[in-house]
Amino acid sequence: MKRTLSLILTVLTFYNTFAQDLGKGINYFTELRGTTSNGDYTPFWFSANKYGLSSIDTNSGYIRGGLFRSTEIDSIRKWKYGYGIDIAVPSNYTSKFVLHQIYGEMDYLKGRLTIGAKEQPLEMKNAELSSGDLTYSINSRPIPQIRLELKDYWTLPIFKGFVSFKGHISYGWYTDGNWQKDFTNSSHSVYSKGSKFHSKAGYIKLGQESKFPITFTAGVHFCAQFGGESWNVGKRADDTSDFNGSHVTNKNDLSSYWHAFFPGGSDASDAGYDNAEGNILGSYQANIKYHGNNWALKLYGEHFFEDHSQMFLQYDWKDFLIGVEANFPKNPFVTSFVYEHIGTLDQSGCVYHDKKANLPIQISGTDDYYNHNIYGSWQHWGQAIGNPLLLSPIYNEKGVLRFMYNRITAHHIGICGDPTSEFHYRMLVSHIRTLGTYSTPTNDPIHSNYFLGEITYQPQKIQGVSITASFGTNGGELIGTSQGGMLTISKTGVLTK
Repeated sequence: MKRTLSLILTVLTFYNTFAQDLGKGINYFTELRGTTSNGDYTPFWFSANKYGLSSIDTNSGYIRGGLFRSTEIDSIRKWKYGYGIDIAVPSNYTSKFVLHQIYGEMDYLKGRLTIGAKEQPLEMKNAELSSGDLTYSINSRPIPQIRLELKDYWTLPIFKGFVSFKGHISYGWYTDGNWQKDFTNSSHSVYSKGSKFHSKAGYIKLGQESKFPITFTAGVHFCAQFGGESWNVGKRADDTSDFNGSHVTNKNDLSSYWHAFFPGGSDASDAGYDNAEGNILGSYQANIKYHGNNWALKLYGEHFFEDHSQMFLQYDWKDFLIGVEANFPKNPFVTSFVYEHIGTLDQSGCVYHDKKANLPIQISGTDDYYNHNIYGSWQHWGQAIGNPLLLSPIYNEKGVLRFMYNRITAHHIGICGDPTSEFHYRMLVSHIRTLGTYSTPTNDPIHSNYFLGEITYQPQKIQGVSITASFGTNGGELIGTSQGGMLTISKTGVLTK
């Protein structure tokens, strides 16, 4: 009896201490944003790469607030705990209420377990200036998931610390099934509900900045969409008739989770031409970086694949994102510069057919980046999960849940600087040339230009206040011409110490 009572008291003491600790180190965040413009759509960079918390409407805005506890509050402990909740009440968005982030996480040494919806940063690119990753970027709303990762590079005890690596694995759930149904109602386009998400990645770094000025990093990122149910399967992308196509119940058992991790199995609608189960895609990434005295230069590249034809060397690799990032010594003009070139015109060529008895050779062309015949497309709440320059389905006025302009050549430039200790600016300029898709090509190449200029003021006398004024324009034929302004006012601070 005494031992039982002692155990209960010990547990209650631990729980009380744990609960008190979780109440310490909480930061708050509030934000007000308003956007106005002319034309058919708001300037492109007002809506892109905002983690999906944005609108393409010409006039929109939100009130936003959140509470966060970083795991770094427990920096002296092996076990660290953090959490966050981030809510927005928007106007002229895809939702009238957005539970943008809600998560809890636990760190042990360099490992981290996160449960919930949380904004995940770009892995190997400058989030402020880059156009984004090709596979999993910062353009769409966070997907709720269970994610296990190495949050920092872990240096192997061998090779004298020359080799280090990091990675993650996660499973999650899409939250936009009802929105997909409403969006596609007028077009009867393919859409899905209740589908699951999978992501895994691994990166290896060679070199140490403190010992040698050059480092090389390479990795691969795989993603998959699987399970759930799909409607209107079998319709052509350009078919907007009332024919609804087929309803398909995708595989939702434990084997589906296995096949998302190790591609295999087949989809319910393959009808004799078995493909790997689900929508599977990914990219290879690499960079080489020179670390100078208060400056750095990085060259990087990313190759995207939708299936084996571009995953391995079955076909020539012609589609890439190639970029350069320069970080300059402290000066009042330019702090960082990014240039990126994106080419997605090839996609393994323009011909596809399956192997048959009278045609024993399979040709795996027309990869149709970001599109899928069962799940519609690689999007969440209408925004591309990958790079936004492959124009997102949210722009499709007829409600077709597909990427209609995924064959592009693009040039993108980003510049930022700190003229004074209180002012920061950035500029983004993008030029896109598209041929549509192989199945629905444009009559002639379509060109578009996107510009963003913004300046942020953070007064030293009022800690935590940030005021950002943005000016943006659209030019060309893809989403029309427009120009407009955006004002963002935010305040951060400590709620509990």
